Amino acid sequence: MKRIDRIKLIVRIQWLLLLIIAVACAPRPYISVEVLPEYEALFQDEKGWTGADGAYSIMLSNETILWLFGDTWIGQIKGRRHVNTTLVNNSIALQHGRHAMNASVEFYYGQTLNDKPAAFFRSLEDRSWFWLYHGTRTAKGLYLFLMQIERIDEESVFGFKTIGSWLGYVANPEEPPPAWRISIRKIPWATFTASSNTFFGSALLPLSDYFYIYGITEDIGEGFHRKYMILARVPESGLDDFNQWRFFAEGRWTANFTEASRLCANIANEYSVSYLPALKKYVMVYSENGISRNIVARLALQPYGPWSAPMLLYQCPEANWDGSIFCYAAKAHSDISLNADELIITYVANSTDFQKVAADARLYRPRFLRVRFLPQETIFLFGR
Repeated sequence: MKRIDRIKLIVRIQWLLLLIIAVACAPRPYISVEVLPEYEALFQDEKGWTGADGAYSIMLSNETILWLFGDTWIGQIKGRRHVNTTLVNNSIALQHGRHAMNASVEFYYGQTLNDKPAAFFRSLEDRSWFWLYHGTRTAKGLYLFLMQIERIDEESVFGFKTIGSWLGYVANPEEPPPAWRISIRKIPWATFTASSNTFFGSALLPLSDYFYIYGITEDIGEGFHRKYMILARVPESGLDDFNQWRFFAEGRWTANFTEASRLCANIANEYSVSYLPALKKYVMVYSENGISRNIVARLALQPYGPWSAPMLLYQCPEANWDGSIFCYAAKAHSDISLNADELIITYVANSTDFQKVAADARLYRPRFLRVRFLPQETIFLFGR
């Protein structure tokens, strides 16, 4: 064995040992969960914007939060049913005020030349569209990640595939959204094939003059998709300079994204990573395996892990309403989480039967939870 290969093997073994030790002796907190109807009420309009999934948030100022949504209902609700409705592929909202009880929300989407509703961020290609992922406000402007999607099956709710990943830039986010100057750049690190996908933008965490940019790499086989966390970082001033991106690979940072380590398995396309002061740990929140009634969390001492085994936070009750209903898109919103021991979390309930979604406006809107993490004695956790 060559010397360089032996060194690489030693590094891999050391990293594995750290993971085993961290998972075996991770302190597990007490967890309490409450539903937040006052927050859900902010997203229950019955005219105009009437529902959407996704629900990423970005702090634009001390009292203004930008919400980013995927597919969106535009129309009316009568008797809990969507009527006179158009579906557009993305929308945004501005929340004014961090406290739900005295906050207000304004919704924005685009318009066609015929004054019909349209997506706020539009793809340059007619046959594809954008779903909105995470982003950040910087001194230079607003950045956000856009996943380019293409329809492959008109009949199935899952009849789509991801074909590209873009970095969006808004030069003037302090102005009203209709006046935003928007540009996009394709991200070179994203790859999409029949057997695997890799992209970044699932979560973004500012830390020590860097942005830590989380993503997934996904193995696709017949009947299964297995997703793993991967991580990049870039200096705060260089988010849009792809030459400055570095990728976490077994304890080091490399310029080669194909070497990025798989940090934990069975995660989702959409997730969050937040630092929780009360625990002095990083908390990852997601829907188990991407689609599940189970919302889970993992803990780590460092932003790159090692990550604990998943802990169950909540089981979405909507999954019990009907066999066609599924839940997904769970993530935390640290910017609106007001206490050092809490995270406000959203998720979405949907149905494989489009007509059921149209007939029940309780579905396809962000649901809100407050989860408190209180330090607890050390217990043994067993990783997956």
